[in-house]
Amino acid sequence: MATGIHTEVGRIAGLTERAEEPKTPLERRLEQFGRALVAAALGLFVLVVLLGLWRKLPLAEVLMVAISQMVSMVPEGLPVAMTIALAVGMQRMADRGAIIRRLSAVETLGSTTVICSDKTGTLTRNEMTAVSLWLPGERQFCVSGIGYVPEGAIDEGSCPANATDPELRNLLTAAALCNDAQLLAPEDERACWTVLGDPTEGALLVLARKAGLTIDALRHDAPREAELPFDSDTKLMATRHCMADAPRRVWIKGAPEAVLRLCTADSASVLQSARDAAAAMATQALRVLAFATLDDDALDPVAGFDALAGRARLLGLVGEIDPPREEVKLSVAQCRIAGIRPIMVTGDHKLTGLAIARQLGIARDGERAVDGAELERMGEADLRDALPGIAVFARVQPAQKLRIVEALQARGEVVAMTGDGVNDAPALARADVGVAMGITGTEVAKSAAKIVITDDNFSTIVGAVQQGRVVYGNLKKVILYLFATSMAEVLVLLLALLGGLPLPLAAVQILWINLVTEGTVTVNLVMDPADGDEMRRAPVPRNDRLLGAEMLRRVALMTPLIAAVTFGWFAWRLSQDVALEIVRTETFTVLAMCQWFNVLNCQSARASVLGLRILRNRWLLGGLSLSVLLQALVLYALPMNALFHTVPLPLASLLPLLGLASVVLWAEEMRKWWARRVLWARQ
Repeated sequence: MATGIHTEVGRIAGLTERAEEPKTPLERRLEQFGRALVAAALGLFVLVVLLGLWRKLPLAEVLMVAISQMVSMVPEGLPVAMTIALAVGMQRMADRGAIIRRLSAVETLGSTTVICSDKTGTLTRNEMTAVSLWLPGERQFCVSGIGYVPEGAIDEGSCPANATDPELRNLLTAAALCNDAQLLAPEDERACWTVLGDPTEGALLVLARKAGLTIDALRHDAPREAELPFDSDTKLMATRHCMADAPRRVWIKGAPEAVLRLCTADSASVLQSARDAAAAMATQALRVLAFATLDDDALDPVAGFDALAGRARLLGLVGEIDPPREEVKLSVAQCRIAGIRPIMVTGDHKLTGLAIARQLGIARDGERAVDGAELERMGEADLRDALPGIAVFARVQPAQKLRIVEALQARGEVVAMTGDGVNDAPALARADVGVAMGITGTEVAKSAAKIVITDDNFSTIVGAVQQGRVVYGNLKKVILYLFATSMAEVLVLLLALLGGLPLPLAAVQILWINLVTEGTVTVNLVMDPADGDEMRRAPVPRNDRLLGAEMLRRVALMTPLIAAVTFGWFAWRLSQDVALEIVRTETFTVLAMCQWFNVLNCQSARASVLGLRILRNRWLLGGLSLSVLLQALVLYALPMNALFHTVPLPLASLLPLLGLASVVLWAEEMRKWWARRVLWARQ
């Protein structure tokens, strides 16, 4: 007797507590990016102040501009955009059957490199059907009929089986009595036969019905008096019944290797034949159950199954098939293309798991299956070294699932792990993305997981990974836009200070660009739909930078171009002796227009804007329209003129400004055209 932490549930709770939730890749990248950005902003502040004092500009004006520039460098819209991007991704995933319990999981999915998936119900339909029987004496039976409808025949060889055959009847009686499920008949013509309980046990009831046994009558005539419930450690179950020909008969059901250990009273040749038959069934992707019996024995919960060892008599084997989901094979292929490695983690025999894994493409040539006993003998270093060649983990314990996750993470993998039971909670909590089953999952598993999939389907997980990549891609678009435009503003100011020219923008105008012009489109950019090639890209590396080499190359084109257009106009207009107030207003407007064109640039690294890509994102179209209206308000509303130091510009003068700002778009279009040519050449 035990209580609290000393119980099995308490032990699992301890494992769950030990399994600390790791930081997401995005959280780590944002920390690095934030530190670098703060340091750069402080350095810019000092530089602007020093240059202003060198130019002998009024200190108050220099400080205001320096502060506004420092503020503009910090993308205050990024946290909002990130939250909205994750929330939008969460909504899109919910529409596809993946309920997100932790917002960070949306992005982490995009970085996933390994998916450890259960087999039954996730990779397969969870519609078990008994299709094969074996009885001692090398007797083989085939069972027809699929699903839970109790229609079909049992044939021995090419002849119908004799339903009164005592050996066959004993096996089917054990299957029906050592069983906690119920087979429910349809209530009307439109309904289907259903199973209440475990599908594996439900298939045994269907098998017994096909042989002519009446389950309710059999259970009434042979009531259950005691039981040893199924134990995932022993992989056995036993029940004791009062039978017509025996006052106390025990029926035993379980994994073949576990049941055969109790049947040493049978001859060695019978046991070896049973092992060979079980292995042959397993290689045909069948889940194999063994059955045994003994008379006149009590079931002692303390002694457990050890008290039955050596006295049980083998009845036979039942092979059940759970057909793979048709769509899973395609999803596995998508994972391979996307650089994601699927691994099966199953409670079945390793040969059964390996056979299904090969059918689905999870196991490739040279990859193998490892069961819990083999895993227990491996050291940590041995396991990490062996992981690349293991496609299936079979018959593993809760602590071993946790160990698998930790070993994969030690190799630098970003791991998604599925689970449905209480004992899966530690592995779900420790995985980068814990995925609980919505149909068969327990509340404990759902609480420990970050994602719950409503249809228990592997393809839903793959769809969620795709959406996670969309979210991360949209976040990088936002960062590219904010960083390129912010740096352009800084460059315009520094050029003016170094060139001995007046400040091109008032501090309040800089803040307007930063908060309003950018703000109206930044959040909308994260609403971009999928590009369509997300699952043809490699997973985002753990050490990926928010501003990687490719993005910095794009910044190196965008930022100087925006600065050149804006500062060039400012310097040229000053050289024509135009009033400073008008020049600043025009410069302010050119910079805003450059931002509008640049947000279109940031929608894709390769796809052209000329294909009316913006029409795919009505939110961005609306944001741009709002930004244009607000800019018009700043130019032509008298109260706004006074506040923002602007003057109304003739409408005809806006066309040259718009044409000049569009250079930003055409230059990026040329770069995209070249990038597409290079990509096509590589393919």
